[in-house]
Amino acid sequence: MDFSTFLSTPITWWQVLWAVLSLVAGWVASRFAKRGVVDLMGHVPTATPAATRFAARLAQYTLLLLGVGVALAFLGANVQPVLAVVLVLAVVAALVLRGVADNFAASVLIATRKPVTLGEEITVEGPDGEPLTGTVIELNSRAVVFTTPDGRTAHVPNAKLLAETLVNNSRHGGRRSEVQVRVERADASIADITVAMTDATAAVDGVHPEPAVGVLVSAVSDARVTARVQFWHTSSTGLGVTSAVVAALTAGLAERGWAATVTSEAVGPPLVPGDRV
Repeated sequence: MDFSTFLSTPITWWQVLWAVLSLVAGWVASRFAKRGVVDLMGHVPTATPAATRFAARLAQYTLLLLGVGVALAFLGANVQPVLAVVLVLAVVAALVLRGVADNFAASVLIATRKPVTLGEEITVEGPDGEPLTGTVIELNSRAVVFTTPDGRTAHVPNAKLLAETLVNNSRHGGRRSEVQVRVERADASIADITVAMTDATAAVDGVHPEPAVGVLVSAVSDARVTARVQFWHTSSTGLGVTSAVVAALTAGLAERGWAATVTSEAVGPPLVPGDRV
């Protein structure tokens, strides 16, 4: 039996049967796809509820529309205009959501490979090209959020974070800093000066005992000793510990009667007038 008496195009029972099966298969597949996407997104720590709902509905409606299109094809309908509209909409959606999709895919990589985690201090390239350092406070499907020591909040897109240079200052467990010291010798030996600088630095609260404080002597003359004092500390306390080390070295050397200049900044010109030749 056919339906030629009802429609201009003859439709057989087999066509109707296949069309119904296509609709049922599309509906069942869409339900399973929705559940599968929800379960998959549940394993992504950075996936927000809104992103999960969006991905699940996109998968559900895509398979449901595919089932409808196949059913219409079995009934002999001309689905080419429909496919053309769907393709145009798909291209537009891909262009609009390209950045969102890139950042979401990058968030999955960040969650699985863990180049950075909450509480770690990182350094990235800032909007002005200068390094930007801060402590990570949030990881979401769009960006990595961190706060800088001066109170600013930065949002770095996940795709940008993976595509460009990322420095994780906390992953090692500590960070090394150094200060530069120039000491008037006053007939003191290099060993005494080195020990004094080591003891003063090691006594500062926040300086790690291991690795131990190191003193690198870079220049020696009859009048003075120039050295770099290196010490390890927790990454997030670098500024405070360095400031305390500068103060402790200055006070410790002054107690021994040695005039000294201590700085945590890299200096080009001499800290004190040059020695006579």
